Amino acid sequence: MIRKYIFLVIIFFTTFTYSQIGGRYTYQFLNLVSSPRQAALGGKYVTGYNADPTSAMLNPASINAEMDNQLAVNYVNYIGDVNYGSVSYAKALGKRERVIHAGVTYINYGNFNGFDEFGNETADFSAGEVAISLGYAYTIPNSDFHIGANGKFISSKLEEYTSIGGAVDLGFIYHNPDTKFDFGIAVRNLGTQFTTYAGTREDLPLSVDAGIAQTLNKVPIRWNFTLENLNVWNVAFRNPARDLTDLEGNVEEDDPGFINNALRHVVMGVEFFPEGGFNIRLGYNFRRSEELRIEDQRSFAGLSGGISLKLGKFRFAYSYARYNSAAASNTFGVNLNLQ
Repeated sequence: MIRKYIFLVIIFFTTFTYSQIGGRYTYQFLNLVSSPRQAALGGKYVTGYNADPTSAMLNPASINAEMDNQLAVNYVNYIGDVNYGSVSYAKALGKRERVIHAGVTYINYGNFNGFDEFGNETADFSAGEVAISLGYAYTIPNSDFHIGANGKFISSKLEEYTSIGGAVDLGFIYHNPDTKFDFGIAVRNLGTQFTTYAGTREDLPLSVDAGIAQTLNKVPIRWNFTLENLNVWNVAFRNPARDLTDLEGNVEEDDPGFINNALRHVVMGVEFFPEGGFNIRLGYNFRRSEELRIEDQRSFAGLSGGISLKLGKFRFAYSYARYNSAAASNTFGVNLNLQ
């Protein structure tokens, strides 16, 4: 019966989806990793039904009473001079039967030197974007099924160009506290631009992700398996740098193939001591590994890891994600129990 419900939910959410091609949509910062846990577990984690309010920014169905009066602040030292972060908070209403969630995500692209079309130096400029969200989840009576939604207001400023938009996230989670098994699915960034940068309306970065996770019985290990970008099957592309040329000049073009393309949807992670005061987390993102690896060089692209430590009402977390030999990101987070 549970499998039947899960199957019906997948069909329901996929009716909202449509294909998109990378690089042809705006507000791409909406799909960046929001917390050290997500970053350490491979970048996508839609089954986090816990006290961390940041989980609700990736799947609003995870909003629950354990998040009551919990505040999370996260910061990411990204590639180059780009920095971004998030702040999230949840509050229970009445007898903790209803919980609302609020979050802010921002990104600062840094400062740039300005030049006109003739190469003459002009004034320096900066660029940044921000999204403010408000969410709510509902538990289906007498069941372990939860549904939720986030509404987001988005503002973007790139040099002198500005844009305002809105979006909705929809989520579903099956959470069984006895078996410690979770299944989640999230449809994110269903929305539009209210005002455009220069008269051209662009699509938002729709993302459909589904995953399962479970804490092993009598073993302090929690594993998770996530399928990302389910709204776009063909995410692989030919890389000319991997073409092979024989002695006669014949070129064998790079062809990712069916299996390679399928694996690029997979994200895996494992968490040691998930319910303890100290956690160790490891993850692997197949798509990141394939797209960013360098031929004949071991760069460990796609790997990520992190730790978490609880001290009183504070929980500190850190993660490191590897992209290639020249690029990586560091994510820092603090969760504070305000009760």
